[in-house]
Amino acid sequence: MTVTTPTTVPSTGDLLRRTLRRQANTVAVVTVPGPAGFTATSFTSASLEPALVSFYLAAGASTAPAVRAADVFAVHLLAAEQTELARGFARSGVDRFTGVEWAPGEGGVPLLAGVDAWLTARTVQVHDIGDHFLVVGRLLTAGGPARSAPLVHHDGAFGTFGTGN
Repeated sequence: MTVTTPTTVPSTGDLLRRTLRRQANTVAVVTVPGPAGFTATSFTSASLEPALVSFYLAAGASTAPAVRAADVFAVHLLAAEQTELARGFARSGVDRFTGVEWAPGEGGVPLLAGVDAWLTARTVQVHDIGDHFLVVGRLLTAGGPARSAPLVHHDGAFGTFGTGN
């Protein structure tokens, strides 16, 4: 095994960012009442019993105040053909809901139309962690056709993969 040694020593944040670019992540859009929303690659399950999910958001993100104040949130798992939806919710300084079909769910949380899978959750914990904060929610509802190949993010780009089935 060959280990390469960098010629300059990057900051630990740069080192972590560069290393984690090699990890493929599910792409989701998280929405909260307002409406507000953002593209997330940090969504994950936290527990099966009770059914808990979680995500992280940068403390300085434009949506941070709305997310911190939200009692409920929705997570929309995107399909491979929804790259533009992911890019739209990743943009700053624009109305991310312009041209996006959605309907209010429980507590006014926006539910995006046409996504492959979605869930709603009630916020049960918010923790500051470094320059981000962690949101944990208890599952309320879930749905969607769940038939499409997933949209994933890897090395700064969106893509998908085939399962070979």
